Amino acid sequence: MSEWKQRCEAEWGLQGAPMPDGVDWKAVYEAAPLGKNLLKNPAPHGTTAPHGLSKDVPPPEPDLPEVPPDGPPRFQPDGDFTGWTTSTEVLPYDSSGIPEGAVICNLPTFSWFTMEQVVDLKAEGLWDELLDAFQPEIVVQDWYEESQLHKSIYQLQVKLLGADRSTVISEHSVSPTEELQNYSHNWKAVAHVFSGYGPGVRYVRFVHRLKNSFMNGFFPTLFTGSSVIVKPVKTSA
Repeated sequence: MSEWKQRCEAEWGLQGAPMPDGVDWKAVYEAAPLGKNLLKNPAPHGTTAPHGLSKDVPPPEPDLPEVPPDGPPRFQPDGDFTGWTTSTEVLPYDSSGIPEGAVICNLPTFSWFTMEQVVDLKAEGLWDELLDAFQPEIVVQDWYEESQLHKSIYQLQVKLLGADRSTVISEHSVSPTEELQNYSHNWKAVAHVFSGYGPGVRYVRFVHRLKNSFMNGFFPTLFTGSSVIVKPVKTSA
Protein backbone atom coordinates (compact mmCIF):
# COMPACT_ATOMS: atom_id res chain seq x y z
CA MET A 1 0.00 0.00 0.00
CA SER A 2 1.36 3.42 -0.97
CA GLU A 3 2.25 5.97 1.68
CA TRP A 4 -0.47 8.38 0.48
CA LYS A 5 -3.09 5.64 0.46
CA GLN A 6 -2.14 4.71 4.02
CA ARG A 7 -2.38 8.35 5.05
CA CYS A 8 -5.88 8.64 3.59
CA GLU A 9 -7.02 5.46 5.29
CA ALA A 10 -5.61 6.55 8.66
CA GLU A 11 -6.73 10.19 8.35
CA TRP A 12 -10.39 9.41 7.68
CA GLY A 13 -10.82 5.95 9.20
CA LEU A 14 -11.63 4.36 5.86
CA GLN A 15 -11.13 0.76 6.92
CA GLY A 16 -13.52 -1.30 4.85
CA ALA A 17 -13.93 1.31 2.13
CA PRO A 18 -12.82 0.41 -1.42
CA MET A 19 -9.46 2.06 -2.13
CA PRO A 20 -8.24 0.90 -5.56
CA ASP A 21 -4.63 1.38 -6.59
CA GLY A 22 -5.58 3.38 -9.68
CA VAL A 23 -6.64 6.41 -7.61
CA ASP A 24 -4.18 9.31 -7.20
CA TRP A 25 -4.03 9.11 -3.41
CA LYS A 26 -1.65 12.04 -3.08
CA ALA A 27 -4.20 14.27 -4.84
CA VAL A 28 -7.01 12.87 -2.68
CA TYR A 29 -5.04 13.51 0.51
CA GLU A 30 -4.23 17.07 -0.50
CA ALA A 31 -7.84 17.77 -1.53
CA ALA A 32 -9.08 16.40 1.83
CA PRO A 33 -12.68 16.03 0.62
CA LEU A 34 -14.04 14.19 3.65
CA GLY A 35 -15.33 16.03 6.68
CA LYS A 36 -15.12 19.54 5.24
CA ASN A 37 -17.73 21.90 3.85
CA LEU A 38 -17.86 21.52 0.06
CA LEU A 39 -20.01 24.62 -0.48
CA LYS A 40 -18.23 27.82 -1.40
CA ASN A 41 -18.91 31.08 0.43
CA PRO A 42 -21.38 29.59 2.95
CA ALA A 43 -22.07 32.88 4.77
CA PRO A 44 -22.18 35.72 2.21
CA HIS A 45 -24.16 38.25 4.26
CA GLY A 46 -22.64 40.89 6.49
CA THR A 47 -19.63 43.15 6.56
CA THR A 48 -17.18 40.80 8.27
CA ALA A 49 -16.09 39.13 5.03
CA PRO A 50 -14.88 36.54 4.34
CA HIS A 51 -16.65 35.06 7.34
CA GLY A 52 -19.99 36.88 7.13
CA LEU A 53 -22.67 36.28 9.73
CA SER A 54 -22.31 33.47 12.24
CA LYS A 55 -24.98 31.17 13.63
CA ASP A 56 -23.26 31.58 17.00
CA VAL A 57 -24.21 35.28 17.10
CA PRO A 58 -27.88 36.38 16.96
CA PRO A 59 -28.93 37.84 13.60
CA PRO A 60 -28.78 41.63 13.35
CA GLU A 61 -31.91 43.56 14.17
CA PRO A 62 -33.70 45.11 11.17
CA ASP A 63 -32.60 48.60 10.21
CA LEU A 64 -35.75 50.74 10.30
CA PRO A 65 -35.22 53.89 8.21
CA GLU A 66 -36.54 57.18 9.59
CA VAL A 67 -37.42 58.30 6.08
CA PRO A 68 -38.66 55.88 3.40
CA PRO A 69 -35.94 55.35 0.79
CA ASP A 70 -36.20 56.93 -2.63
CA GLY A 71 -35.95 54.97 -5.83
CA PRO A 72 -37.35 51.65 -7.01
CA PRO A 73 -37.99 48.69 -4.68
CA ARG A 74 -35.11 46.38 -3.77
CA PHE A 75 -35.36 42.64 -4.13
CA GLN A 76 -31.82 41.39 -3.37
CA PRO A 77 -30.07 41.58 0.01
CA ASP A 78 -26.59 42.94 0.54
CA GLY A 79 -23.72 40.50 0.38
CA ASP A 80 -21.00 38.97 -1.73
CA PHE A 81 -22.64 36.00 -3.44
CA THR A 82 -19.53 34.78 -5.23
CA GLY A 83 -19.86 31.04 -5.82
CA TRP A 84 -23.65 31.13 -5.87
CA THR A 85 -26.01 31.27 -8.84
CA THR A 86 -28.74 33.71 -7.82
CA SER A 87 -32.16 34.71 -9.09
CA THR A 88 -35.12 36.77 -7.87
CA GLU A 89 -38.86 36.15 -8.17
CA VAL A 90 -41.17 39.06 -7.31
CA LEU A 91 -44.49 37.79 -5.96
CA PRO A 92 -47.99 39.21 -6.54
CA TYR A 93 -49.46 41.34 -3.76
CA ASP A 94 -50.96 39.20 -1.00
CA SER A 95 -54.38 40.58 -0.08
CA SER A 96 -55.51 37.52 1.87
CA GLY A 97 -56.80 38.33 5.33
CA ILE A 98 -57.84 41.88 4.41
CA PRO A 99 -61.52 42.45 5.32
CA GLU A 100 -63.87 43.21 2.45
CA GLY A 101 -64.30 46.94 1.96
CA ALA A 102 -61.15 47.86 3.89
CA VAL A 103 -59.06 50.66 2.39
CA ILE A 104 -55.38 49.76 2.13
CA CYS A 105 -52.86 52.48 1.31
CA ASN A 106 -49.85 50.23 0.93
CA LEU A 107 -48.96 46.55 0.87
CA PRO A 108 -45.54 44.92 1.16
CA THR A 109 -43.96 43.51 -1.97
CA PHE A 110 -42.59 40.04 -1.28
CA SER A 111 -39.92 38.32 -3.32
CA TRP A 112 -37.99 35.06 -3.27
CA PHE A 113 -34.20 35.28 -3.49
CA THR A 114 -32.86 31.95 -4.76
CA MET A 115 -29.26 30.75 -4.37
CA GLU A 116 -27.86 27.59 -5.91
CA GLN A 117 -24.60 25.65 -5.94
CA VAL A 118 -23.73 22.36 -7.59
CA VAL A 119 -20.93 20.38 -5.92
CA ASP A 120 -18.87 18.13 -8.21
CA LEU A 121 -17.94 15.32 -5.83
CA LYS A 122 -15.21 13.81 -8.02
CA ALA A 123 -13.65 17.21 -8.67
CA GLU A 124 -13.52 17.69 -4.89
CA GLY A 125 -11.40 14.52 -4.56
CA LEU A 126 -13.88 11.69 -4.01
CA TRP A 127 -13.61 8.53 -6.10
CA ASP A 128 -16.13 6.30 -7.91
CA GLU A 129 -15.76 3.21 -5.74
CA LEU A 130 -16.27 5.16 -2.52
CA LEU A 131 -19.42 6.84 -3.82
CA ASP A 132 -20.90 3.72 -5.42
CA ALA A 133 -20.07 0.92 -2.98
CA PHE A 134 -19.35 2.59 0.37
CA GLN A 135 -21.90 5.40 -0.12
CA PRO A 136 -20.63 7.72 2.63
CA GLU A 137 -23.09 9.92 4.47
CA ILE A 138 -23.75 13.27 2.82
CA VAL A 139 -24.79 15.75 5.51
CA VAL A 140 -26.60 18.96 4.59
CA GLN A 141 -27.14 21.83 7.00
CA ASP A 142 -28.37 25.41 6.77
CA TRP A 143 -29.35 28.23 9.13
CA TYR A 144 -31.93 30.89 8.32
CA GLU A 145 -33.15 33.96 10.17
CA GLU A 146 -36.52 34.18 11.89
CA SER A 147 -37.31 37.38 10.02
CA GLN A 148 -41.03 37.30 10.94
CA LEU A 149 -41.84 38.67 7.49
CA HIS A 150 -44.32 35.97 6.52
CA LYS A 151 -45.44 32.48 7.50
CA SER A 152 -43.33 31.08 4.63
CA ILE A 153 -39.84 32.58 4.44
CA TYR A 154 -37.51 29.67 3.67
CA GLN A 155 -37.32 26.71 1.29
CA LEU A 156 -34.54 24.17 0.75
CA GLN A 157 -34.14 21.56 -1.97
CA VAL A 158 -31.11 19.28 -2.20
CA LYS A 159 -30.69 16.66 -4.92
CA LEU A 160 -28.07 13.95 -5.39
CA LEU A 161 -27.44 13.76 -9.12
CA GLY A 162 -25.84 11.24 -11.46
CA ALA A 163 -22.96 11.80 -13.84
CA ASP A 164 -25.23 13.52 -16.38
CA ARG A 165 -26.03 16.22 -13.76
CA SER A 166 -29.76 15.69 -14.33
CA THR A 167 -30.69 12.17 -13.13
CA VAL A 168 -32.01 12.49 -9.57
CA ILE A 169 -30.87 9.60 -7.37
CA SER A 170 -32.13 11.02 -4.08
CA GLU A 171 -33.58 14.32 -2.92
CA HIS A 172 -34.79 16.17 0.16
CA SER A 173 -36.98 19.28 0.38
CA VAL A 174 -37.98 21.51 3.30
CA SER A 175 -40.58 24.29 3.36
CA PRO A 176 -41.34 25.13 7.00
CA THR A 177 -44.24 27.24 8.23
CA GLU A 178 -43.28 29.98 10.68
CA GLU A 179 -45.03 30.72 13.98
CA LEU A 180 -45.82 34.45 13.95
CA GLN A 181 -47.95 34.80 17.09
CA ASN A 182 -44.96 35.36 19.36
CA TYR A 183 -41.94 37.43 18.37
CA SER A 184 -38.71 35.50 18.02
CA HIS A 185 -35.56 36.54 16.20
CA ASN A 186 -32.97 33.78 16.12
CA TRP A 187 -31.31 31.43 13.65
CA LYS A 188 -33.25 28.27 12.80
CA ALA A 189 -31.39 25.13 11.79
CA VAL A 190 -32.30 22.83 8.92
CA ALA A 191 -30.43 19.54 8.48
CA HIS A 192 -30.64 16.26 6.60
CA VAL A 193 -28.41 13.20 6.22
CA PHE A 194 -28.36 11.26 2.94
CA SER A 195 -27.37 7.62 3.44
CA GLY A 196 -27.87 4.36 1.59
CA TYR A 197 -28.77 6.38 -1.49
CA GLY A 198 -27.53 3.89 -4.08
CA PRO A 199 -24.72 3.98 -6.65
CA GLY A 200 -24.12 6.66 -9.25
CA VAL A 201 -24.08 9.89 -7.24
CA ARG A 202 -21.58 12.38 -8.65
CA TYR A 203 -23.07 15.82 -7.90
CA VAL A 204 -24.98 17.54 -5.09
CA ARG A 205 -27.34 20.33 -6.12
CA PHE A 206 -28.07 22.67 -3.19
CA VAL A 207 -30.83 25.27 -3.68
CA HIS A 208 -32.40 27.45 -1.03
CA ARG A 209 -34.85 30.34 -1.28
CA LEU A 210 -35.40 33.12 1.24
CA LYS A 211 -38.26 35.59 1.27
CA ASN A 212 -37.68 39.34 1.36
CA SER A 213 -40.12 42.20 1.82
CA PHE A 214 -40.18 45.79 0.58
CA MET A 215 -42.47 48.44 2.04
CA ASN A 216 -41.00 51.76 3.17
CA GLY A 217 -37.68 49.94 3.27
CA PHE A 218 -36.09 46.62 2.37
CA PHE A 219 -36.31 43.75 4.87
CA PRO A 220 -34.49 40.52 4.00
CA THR A 221 -34.43 37.02 5.44
CA LEU A 222 -30.78 36.19 6.01
CA PHE A 223 -28.96 32.86 6.10
CA THR A 224 -25.60 31.55 7.23
CA GLY A 225 -23.62 28.37 7.70
CA SER A 226 -24.82 26.50 4.62
CA SER A 227 -22.91 23.24 4.29
CA VAL A 228 -22.60 20.00 2.35
CA ILE A 229 -20.23 17.60 4.11
CA VAL A 230 -19.31 14.06 3.05
CA LYS A 231 -18.49 11.99 6.11
CA PRO A 232 -16.44 8.76 6.07
CA VAL A 233 -19.37 6.88 7.59
CA LYS A 234 -21.29 4.11 5.88
CA THR A 235 -24.90 3.44 6.83
CA SER A 236 -27.59 1.30 5.29
CA ALA A 237 -30.73 2.64 3.67
